[in-house]
Amino acid sequence: MLTLASKLKRDDGVKGPRASNPASDSTRRVSVRDKLLVKEVAELEVNLPCTCEVNFPDPNKLHYFHLTVNPDEGYYQNGTFQFEIEVPDAYNMVPPKVKCLTRIWHPNITETGEICLSLLREHSIDGTGWAPTRTLKDLLNFDDPLNIEAAEHHLRDKEDFRNKVEDYIKRYAR
Repeated sequence: MLTLASKLKRDDGVKGPRASNPASDSTRRVSVRDKLLVKEVAELEVNLPCTCEVNFPDPNKLHYFHLTVNPDEGYYQNGTFQFEIEVPDAYNMVPPKVKCLTRIWHPNITETGEICLSLLREHSIDGTGWAPTRTLKDLLNFDDPLNIEAAEHHLRDKEDFRNKVEDYIKRYAR
C-alpha cells in the first residue's frame, strides 16, 4: 500500500515535458482506480469497526484485499468470516466484486460465497445500486436477501436458525 502511495506522490511531482519514450510514460501512469483507492482505503481503515480487519496479500495491489469480520454480537458472534474484495479497472463506474470465503448460513450469502447486496449491482430497480458517488466503506452494509432457504428458516424458526448458524461457525468459521 505504501509503495503505491509513494508512486502516486512521485508521479504527481513529475513536471516538465513528457519523455519522448511512450513506454516510460505508460510505466509512470497510475489508473484512476488506483488513485481513488489510495484515498478510499485510508478512509476505510480509519472508519473500520474494531470487529473488522483489512488485509492486503500484495501491498502493491490496493484493488485486491481481504476483509475479516469477527462479529461481537448477534447470531454470528464468535465466528471469523473472510471476504475477498476485488476492485475492477472500471471502478468507480462499476462496483467492486465481493465474495465470502467462509462457509456461512446467512440470508444474503449463498453457501458458495456469492453475496447479494443491491449496492453491488450496477443497476437496480429501487435505485440503491452502485453509483460512482459510492465508496468502499459503503460495502459494510449487509441488508439484502439472497439465500431464500436461510431467510425462510429465520422467519420460520429463529431458535433453530440460531442453532444452524452456531453449527456453521463451529465447523467453518473458527
